[in-house]
Amino acid sequence: MADIIKLLPDHVANQIAAGEVVQRPASVVKELMENAIDAGASCIKLIIKDGGKTLIQVVDDGSGMSETDARLSFERHATSKISSAQDLFNLATKGFRGEALASIAAIAHVDMQTRTANNEVGTHLKIEGSKIVSQEVVATPKGTSISVKNLFFNIPARRNFLKSTQVELRHITDEFHRVALVHPNIEFHFYNNGSEIFNLPSTKHRQRVVHVFGTKMDGRLVPVSEETEVVKVSGFVCKPEFAKKSRGEQFFFANNRFIKSPYLHHAVVAAFEGLIKSDTHPGYFLYLDVDPSSIDINIHPTKTEVKFDDENTLYAILRSTIKHSLGQFNVAPVLDFDHDPNLDTPYSYKEKGAVIPKVTVDASFNPFQETPVKKSASGNGFRKQSAKGWEDLYEGLGNQDDQNAFSSVVIESESEEQGTLYSGNDIEEHLASTFQLRRKYVVSTVKSGMLVIHQNRAHERILFEKFLGEITVKEGVSQQLLFPLELTFNKQELAVVREIQESLTNIGFVFDGLDNETVKVTGVPMMFPESGIGTVLDRLIADYMEGYSDGSISQAEILAKVLSRNLAVRTGDVLDSESQLMLVNNLFACKEPNLSPFQKITYTIISEGDIDKKFN
Repeated sequence: MADIIKLLPDHVANQIAAGEVVQRPASVVKELMENAIDAGASCIKLIIKDGGKTLIQVVDDGSGMSETDARLSFERHATSKISSAQDLFNLATKGFRGEALASIAAIAHVDMQTRTANNEVGTHLKIEGSKIVSQEVVATPKGTSISVKNLFFNIPARRNFLKSTQVELRHITDEFHRVALVHPNIEFHFYNNGSEIFNLPSTKHRQRVVHVFGTKMDGRLVPVSEETEVVKVSGFVCKPEFAKKSRGEQFFFANNRFIKSPYLHHAVVAAFEGLIKSDTHPGYFLYLDVDPSSIDINIHPTKTEVKFDDENTLYAILRSTIKHSLGQFNVAPVLDFDHDPNLDTPYSYKEKGAVIPKVTVDASFNPFQETPVKKSASGNGFRKQSAKGWEDLYEGLGNQDDQNAFSSVVIESESEEQGTLYSGNDIEEHLASTFQLRRKYVVSTVKSGMLVIHQNRAHERILFEKFLGEITVKEGVSQQLLFPLELTFNKQELAVVREIQESLTNIGFVFDGLDNETVKVTGVPMMFPESGIGTVLDRLIADYMEGYSDGSISQAEILAKVLSRNLAVRTGDVLDSESQLMLVNNLFACKEPNLSPFQKITYTIISEGDIDKKFN
């Protein structure tokens, strides 16, 4: 039998390695920025075009490379970081494998210019698909500039799997955050399509976090600090009231390297137990310094998954440290049996003397007099509104078939052209037969048996189709605010608002000034409660950033889903009889009433035969 095992050519082996190291443009950004940090750079510039698909350029003022080192750096397993296997247990640099540049050069067009401080001229290298096209002498500043163009040009299948430009830019921004947050002593610049996104001067950790996530973050941070023989913990956690439903602002750094550790994340969540809701996640920026010999980072190509020698001890230290910080800064309640704050005299009353209280009597009060009690719906339920004078509300808006004043606390009856489940003289009868079960289900009778509707999912379906129609048709009605609301967003959140601004305008939002961190909201959709606009927009941005990451559905559909989930009636809300009936009618006026926007069943029908079987 002939020999069948063959040694792969270098360019094929490089492409295989590139599949592990370079998964998307953000992977290239990570590797190049970490190389710049290892080179001792004090200023790093990141330049991106078209989400990294066209250009990724990293410019640093580090030590640079000689002509020989520049040529050798693109060979596999060529590195200056380690020299023996023993060095793997005492790593002080970001990279050590010597695979990144070789992998990047195998699947892209790479242009590198580099010069050391001792040389008057530098080296200019051009590489395409692992092949060196040219090497020449060039006049260039001290440091290194690497441009990666046309990523995956020779692997079209991988290029087709890349997401949209916005999604890839978001991943690049995440990698930029992970590198910039752990190195506040380095100046960073981030440019996208010619516009400056970040300009981060050299500063301290707290200021770096504020510069990245906006000025509003400064008031949310609680310092964390503890030093033991096992680990030194420093950084910040966010106050419990600012916990979010998304996991965006959660960063672990071990020995100045970003890591992912579900086990240590659980320790942070355990420290917040009782302070935040079960469906929210605390924000944190935690820096762990451990003995390099007690941590193994060589278990994953991206180096984000690590293994600690004694994770149980780290868990206990981290949990107790955060608990101590929350209590020390009066974030968590502290039990002090020797002091009762209720017995403290208010400051304004310390100089006042005691006076005899005066008692007044209403002589005309009659406890037996009956007064009519006005029935009002709860803040979270539904309320009926008078239809008198409704023409004035829509004066000047033209002829519209549907009413756009669909409130988060009001379910309006649909027009008769859409059809209703009940009509004519049957309405009063069904009002009496429709009831709410455990503040979660709406139960009504139909000809075939009993109809049970999940009120939250049903309302999500109703709102989803309404919002989707308004975004598509652009017929949303805006309610102008007498006093504009000022909301503060960080740069990443502001980029999302700009991205979805047109869709938000279509449903009724009016923004003034999207250039600064402070945005004025001058108009909102009719269905939005004014008091909750900031909360809804925060949830909208967070959910949109998570939901749009797959790029599989349209922007309008994502926005409609997010808005319907945040504005729909919740489980536990009390509905009166009219609102229950309107919910039933509006649900069956939808195009797809049987499923919620998140593909969950909205209702079920229990037939009379099924009920009879229970008694047999």
